[in-house]
Amino acid sequence: VGRMAGWILAAVLGCVAAGLGIKVRLMRKAARELVQGLKERKDMETNTLVDISSRDKAMRKLAAALNRDLALLREKRRQYQQGDLELKEAVTNISHDLRTPLTAIRGYLELLEREESPALAHKYLGLIAGRVEAMSRLTEELFRYSVVAAEPVRLQPVDFSRALEESLVSFYGAFQGRGIAPEISLPEGPVPRQLDGEALSRVLSNILSNALKYSGGDLKAALTKDGRATFENSAPGLNPVSAARLFDRFYTVETGRDSTGLGLSIAKLLTERMGGAITASWEKGRLRIELSFPE
Repeated sequence: VGRMAGWILAAVLGCVAAGLGIKVRLMRKAARELVQGLKERKDMETNTLVDISSRDKAMRKLAAALNRDLALLREKRRQYQQGDLELKEAVTNISHDLRTPLTAIRGYLELLEREESPALAHKYLGLIAGRVEAMSRLTEELFRYSVVAAEPVRLQPVDFSRALEESLVSFYGAFQGRGIAPEISLPEGPVPRQLDGEALSRVLSNILSNALKYSGGDLKAALTKDGRATFENSAPGLNPVSAARLFDRFYTVETGRDSTGLGLSIAKLLTERMGGAITASWEKGRLRIELSFPE
């Protein structure tokens, strides 16, 4: 009986050892599959996941964790590539915006050197001054954008309705000069929100400046009690594609007067930092910008 029990115990131990051996080999195979899968996918633009043949729960949990990290790595790479493209586009646009007035200034200076007429000399000097002013506006907007990008917003109680009213009043002269009589609709009573007063003023100012650039001669501004402001004007020089790009840094269209392409990108940056949202759409010749700050 003792010998029989010994044989049975030896057989059981042998089966256990064989099972463990098989399990170890399967886990090693799964580990090799993980290594190979990561090696193949880490530098590939693919959404396929790393898969293993093993049914072991621990190994499959490890594979799932690696797939999550792999997806995060792909997203970070996509963001980096997008940021790199935006930077290259911004540098190209800035170079173009600076090169154009510099080339004109150089040409006018050459004409001045050969010009004997005081009237024409005065004209060229005026043109040069205009080009210098354009460069000054661009560099000023670049400085403002860098400041906005670096500084945090400081939220405090603000009356959205009053801020909009004050911004519209400050643009009264500019609108009058363009022959624009804004149609304004404001709610009765305040629209309290937790916002940065200076940042909100900048957002509204940039939106109204945009209306001056692209308006065909009209503007409708409205605010509701739920904190949703809309600005609508005829914009024959835009289309759905250009309207969707108005928030891109340094993006300008030919109808923009003295535009640097930074105003609405600054407005979007500040709006989102204050927890709001801003969108632009164009339909049937009219541009609509919507600014909202939920409670």
